[in-house]
This record gives sequence, C-alpha cells and structure tokens, in this order.
Amino acid sequence: MVERITVSPPSPSVPIGPATRPIRSPGGFDQVLAQAINVDQPLKFSVHAQRRLQSRDISLGEQDLSKIEKAVDKAGQKGSRESLVLLDNVALVVSVKNRVVITALNVPDIKDNIVTNIDSVVLA
Repeated sequence: MVERITVSPPSPSVPIGPATRPIRSPGGFDQVLAQAINVDQPLKFSVHAQRRLQSRDISLGEQDLSKIEKAVDKAGQKGSRESLVLLDNVALVVSVKNRVVITALNVPDIKDNIVTNIDSVVLA
C-alpha cells in the first residue's frame, strides 16, 4: 500500500513592517565597540614600564601624560593596536587597545636597538 504525500509550494515571505536599511557606522562595529569600551579609561603603566622609567631616570609631568593620552587616542582612532609614542627624548611602547604603557626608552638608546611588535608610531 503506497500513499501519496502532497507538499504545497512555500508561500512567499511577507515582510513585517517597513523595509529599513541598517545603520552603519563609519569605523565598523569592532572599532566602535573598542572605542566605547575605552571611553574615559585612564592610561596605565605596567610594572615593567614603571621600572624602566625609574631605572632610566625618566620623569613625566601632567602635561606629558596628557600628550601621551592624546597620542594614544589618535592611534586608537586610526585602528592601531601597539604603538610607539615619541615624546621629546622618551619613547613609549603602548598597547592602544588596553591603554597600557608596556615599556619606556630614552630616544638616544633606541639607536642601537630595534623596536618590534608595533603597528604605528605617533609623535606626541
């Protein structure tokens, strides 16, 4: 005994509500999310960076910190992740995403060294 099963063709889908275009941000979702997470987050210094600043006798004033934060903000707007921030005779390797200064160098000391794992350089 064989029974036939009939299948009706699918009905056309009917949109619910007016058709709208999604709102797209100019920087993309990842960039907007990263900026939203880091809004008003202060710049931090790793223990390693603090030791390097101290051992190399580098002192940073409030104006210097403000310039560094602005440089990190600019790097973040351009999509940088790890940046070398140059300020007067000081070079700082900064995790832009985490807003953490990783290490610090005197600019004259860089002559004989190579700075790796950065994707941008910012002059503060």
